[in-house]
Amino acid sequence: MPFFAPGDDPGASFTELLRRTGGEPFAEFARASVAEGGVGPIERSHATTVLAVRSAEGVVVAGDRRATSGHLISHRDMRKVFPADSFSAVAIAGAAGPAVQMVRIFQLQLEYYEKIEGRPLSLEGKANQLAEMLRAHLPQAMRGLPVVPIFAGFESSDGRGRLFQYDVTGGRYEEQDYATAGSGSLHAGTVLKLGFRDDLSEPDALALSVQALWHAADEDSATGGPDPVRGIYPVLASIGSDGFRQLSDDESAEVFAALQASLASGGNGGSTARLGLPEAAR
Repeated sequence: MPFFAPGDDPGASFTELLRRTGGEPFAEFARASVAEGGVGPIERSHATTVLAVRSAEGVVVAGDRRATSGHLISHRDMRKVFPADSFSAVAIAGAAGPAVQMVRIFQLQLEYYEKIEGRPLSLEGKANQLAEMLRAHLPQAMRGLPVVPIFAGFESSDGRGRLFQYDVTGGRYEEQDYATAGSGSLHAGTVLKLGFRDDLSEPDALALSVQALWHAADEDSATGGPDPVRGIYPVLASIGSDGFRQLSDDESAEVFAALQASLASGGNGGSTARLGLPEAAR
């Protein structure tokens, strides 16, 4: 256990604590990255399409399950949506290894801050902290290991969901209605843009998210669609006044089944009322 003099205390920043103790975040990726005089390109998996949609009750976050390595499917059931804490979540796109590691450190940072300060970090502070981590990761992003997350959470002070989108330089941009990232983001974003309403209920937001991922997978080979044969469905999570909740595989399957029924009848998907979303997923 390291000890610090009063004037040298790293404070409530977990990443600063790592720096002071020689555990610089993402250092292993810097050593393995492509650099002048290095060992050349490295094989890496990429997470693809993720999204977040604001609903009347909070926010819905979703991600497909496919990870690719070049033209190969490296993972069919990768998880890309993670709880950051009880009232926020991170969805990842980009280089899978560094992205998952960044999420783990981000989770520890929020837990560490709450233990040191005796209160949770504000939602704005969480979004800023993730932006700082992305700025620190920029040298690795320039070497072919970009990480592009989406951050979403429930703002208890005014009872609404908030969405934040990022770029590889650490730029942080708050979105009002929805956010997408990854190779299928253009197609998913188009579906969300056409289907979004200010009064979107949580079940409707879940149905719209699955519809967006399905159309993204239909157009983008790196995005994985629902796979009933293997029992693999998009990861769906909601964040509201009761906190973070991830839908079970059975619930996600029910949301997709409603979309499938609509598509089979000649429709193109829609709200849960039109899709007949099962009560278990409402």
